[in-house]
Amino acid sequence: MSLAYPLALTAKDALKGAGKAARTRYDAEAQSGDRPVLSLETEWLKPDPGEVPALVKQAEAGEAKGFIQVYEDADGAPVLAVTYWKLGDPVAKKAKKAEPEASSKPAKADKKPKADEDHTDDLYFRHGRTRKSRRKKHVDPRQMDLFTRPDQRGYEREDPNNPNTMLTEEEGDGTTFGG
Repeated sequence: MSLAYPLALTAKDALKGAGKAARTRYDAEAQSGDRPVLSLETEWLKPDPGEVPALVKQAEAGEAKGFIQVYEDADGAPVLAVTYWKLGDPVAKKAKKAEPEASSKPAKADKKPKADEDHTDDLYFRHGRTRKSRRKKHVDPRQMDLFTRPDQRGYEREDPNNPNTMLTEEEGDGTTFGG
């Protein structure tokens, strides 16, 4: 069974367990009447340690189930996390305005007749950015020319006589990296 949260103005009202409960926002809006549902709120309350079992029992006695959790703060005092549908102030129903009578004035005509519409955008932007481009050749990762640029540390440079060859300027026996 899924959780059902009470509809209330404050967390203390939600703990009373006497109000309506809803699982979804749509259910909450349908049950709230003329009060708007603002959000699903979680408030933290610090009751006296002796009151906690009675508050939990009273809260779970109503329609709402699973909306209250009991935690302890750093000092070991109980803290209640109360999740509920927060209701706003009642909305006054607005009186419907009388429909205006049909006036004898004709409706405003468009400034430009349809024959004189400008189609410049259609000519220039008809294709958008969908022009076909030439396909790039597939790069074979086994080719050695992938590594023709110098390394990040600057130890390599291109050979002036053969641009596909890299010359290294670091010393070492070649058995260790960077050694």
